[in-house]
Amino acid sequence: MRDQQGVATTGSTPDTAHDLAPVDLAHGSRRGKGPGLDWERRYRARVIAGDVLLVLALGAVCALGAALGAWQVTRPEMAVVTVLAMLTALPARRAWAESVLDEGVEEYRAVLVGTCTAAVVIALIGMFLPDTDARPWVFVAVPAMGVLLLVSRYVLRQLLHRARRSGACLLPVLAAGDVASVRDLITRTREHPHVGWRVEAACVVAHGRENDVGEIDGVPVIGGYDTLTDHVRNGGYRVVAVAPATFWTSERLQHLAWNLEGTPAELAVAPTLMDVGGTRLNVTGILGLPMLRVTQPAFTGAGRLVKEIADRVGAAALLMLAAPLMLAIAVAIKLDDAGPVFYRQRRVKRDGAMFTIWKFRTMRTGADAERAALAARENDADGPLFKLRGDPRITRAGAVLRRFSLDELPQLVNVLGGSMSLVGPRPALPEETQAYGPVVGRRLLVKPGMTGLWQVSGRSDLSWQEAVRLDLRYVDDWSPALDLMILWKTARAVLFGKGAY
Repeated sequence: MRDQQGVATTGSTPDTAHDLAPVDLAHGSRRGKGPGLDWERRYRARVIAGDVLLVLALGAVCALGAALGAWQVTRPEMAVVTVLAMLTALPARRAWAESVLDEGVEEYRAVLVGTCTAAVVIALIGMFLPDTDARPWVFVAVPAMGVLLLVSRYVLRQLLHRARRSGACLLPVLAAGDVASVRDLITRTREHPHVGWRVEAACVVAHGRENDVGEIDGVPVIGGYDTLTDHVRNGGYRVVAVAPATFWTSERLQHLAWNLEGTPAELAVAPTLMDVGGTRLNVTGILGLPMLRVTQPAFTGAGRLVKEIADRVGAAALLMLAAPLMLAIAVAIKLDDAGPVFYRQRRVKRDGAMFTIWKFRTMRTGADAERAALAARENDADGPLFKLRGDPRITRAGAVLRRFSLDELPQLVNVLGGSMSLVGPRPALPEETQAYGPVVGRRLLVKPGMTGLWQVSGRSDLSWQEAVRLDLRYVDDWSPALDLMILWKTARAVLFGKGAY
């Protein structure tokens, strides 16, 4: 059976014919007999098979092209060298390691590093082969293979996430912590099934009578700390998630890690002192103690300079590409109600300075004057923002523009002028920032963006607190890889129009 959130609870059996149909990865038992689950082994096999087939296919195409003279001063035999280099570099750079599959950008990074390694190896080999030009293989064949591998990985990952949303291909998790922290972990895993965790049982390790609780949000409590290891060995759980609790000490965690050796489970411990992204965390040993070292967020330096250049170049390129579409939008707005095409509004940029943001107008003329009356009756947003589903001020053309975020295209002019970035926190209203405390005010340490974590995580469906948390996470954990991930996900969010109104 399923709970109200549609997540399979303990004791339920997934419908193999339905839940596993998208990729047929979880056929059979949910818990494998070995250290991994059946679907894990099958998924890894599909990833490897896809990589091998794509490399072989493209290698064959390139070899045929070389044999027919498409590439001069090269040898078809270099196709064999290229294929062998790719199929050696990928596992050597852990692109096939089970621990990196479906692990955010880490999987894509491993593929890119493997591809670059293969290119270097081929270039070195080409230096020692007479009458051979390795450049077509290094700069055409290998990059093409890398792109195809990334696309293949992305498609497989989306199929895996679809299966997980259906309740399949999930890792059985045993949560250990106090009642509140275990409940929070259960809620998070149910809200984000793509992560791949399903809390199937809990061990309450807090002191006192809390150990007598029978279940937490439908998840049975099967014991405490003393019986935790026995339940792992007998239950076949894949992850033991240690949630925050005053009970935990370094000695107890160390003993738990020792007791889990030889079991199928991996130990996952939540570092609860700080909410900091992994890019800024490093584990080092100091005086025999494992310490989490947290680097400071980067607001200046070479990385930020590259971001500035990429913003200006990207905005210019996108403006040229989008010019015909923007012209068509302007005509549609004029035909709709003959009002102004653009809407200008004062917003707050980096360090609290003001700027004028440009948008295509999506509401009828004079809509700002109606805001106070509407806000007094109803507001679908919390915090200082005002949002209204089915806002009567929105025009017919404006509804379409908002659904696909096309009204924000003129903000490329703001990016080109330097007041905004392609990726960053949501541009704040002046009245919004007046209520900012010192914590929320950190959003103003960087330029606002046309898109951001808020855009790819729900847009208008997010609560004020969640939107602020995502903006602060971006400010503290920014990296070029994070920007690329957000831009990639923005295209999908805009295409499906989720959370926009």
